[in-house]
Amino acid sequence: MSVLIFIDQAEGHIKKSSLEALTYGAELAVQLGTNAEGIVLGEVKDDLTALGKQGVKKIQHVNNSALNHLDAQVYTKAIAEAVAATGAKVVVFSHNLSGKAIAPRLSAKLKAAMVAGAVGLPNTSGGFVVKKNVFSGKAFANISLNTDIKIISLNPNSFHITNGDGVAEVVSQNFATGVSPKIKVTAVNKVTGEVPLSEAELVVSAGRGLKGPENWGMIEEMAHLLHAATACSRAVADAGWRPHHEHVGQTGLAIAPNLYIAIGISGAIQHLAGVNRSKVIVVINKDPEAPFFKAADYGIVGDAFDVVPKMNAAIKKMKGL
Repeated sequence: MSVLIFIDQAEGHIKKSSLEALTYGAELAVQLGTNAEGIVLGEVKDDLTALGKQGVKKIQHVNNSALNHLDAQVYTKAIAEAVAATGAKVVVFSHNLSGKAIAPRLSAKLKAAMVAGAVGLPNTSGGFVVKKNVFSGKAFANISLNTDIKIISLNPNSFHITNGDGVAEVVSQNFATGVSPKIKVTAVNKVTGEVPLSEAELVVSAGRGLKGPENWGMIEEMAHLLHAATACSRAVADAGWRPHHEHVGQTGLAIAPNLYIAIGISGAIQHLAGVNRSKVIVVINKDPEAPFFKAADYGIVGDAFDVVPKMNAAIKKMKGL
């Protein structure tokens, strides 16, 4: 019996969300009195032994170039074989694009109960109960899992990353050998920006209050000064002012940064649904009746074209720039 954690990689590098999942899985293993193991598919450039810092004892590595890119069906087969080989009773994913594609398939294949988007460790005092967000983050649900094998996907940026002094043992495996991926990657279009939005701890976002794409310079400057990601409302993305991958909200990307700065965004319920898991929300809007102020931890009533340049100047002064 063990806890198995799926380690997501891109171009050979481990994603930050996987470090959260590893820490979560390792702490869950301690809670259950068992060991935590990770599984990574494809060629990896990072030092896998260093993942022991997150508390895992062993890494199952399928070093196969055919698995460098996600194919949910093939990945599901490989992970199912790993579950059988390790005797895992709990499988942990990050609730990102890869986890959303693989975890439900694995649940069906193994006839395992699943909770998608967990926000904390299970309560095992009287069963196996997992807490998750429901109704776009407006409430919580406690889900009881009663099957022999259980699957959990963890909401990104909802669990702390530990950094101990452990070293993981890396074991080479050949799970899913002979299975050819049906998906072939012919081109890769990389998202530009200093920090990937899905993994950002600081996000600077703006809406129609910016009046046009030509005014985004001050938003990008603030993001650069804070080493933050940039985001936008749906109206901005639909208007073509910003790329659609920056759209956050109910129909866009749901994020949970430590700090979310919303500039010139009214705060419609659809937008709030994608950002209400943020630890701290700062709203800048010239309309004192903007709905976003009700969800804000801090608010500034003022014109963005006056407030933002002054904030950027203050940040530069603080940094000695």
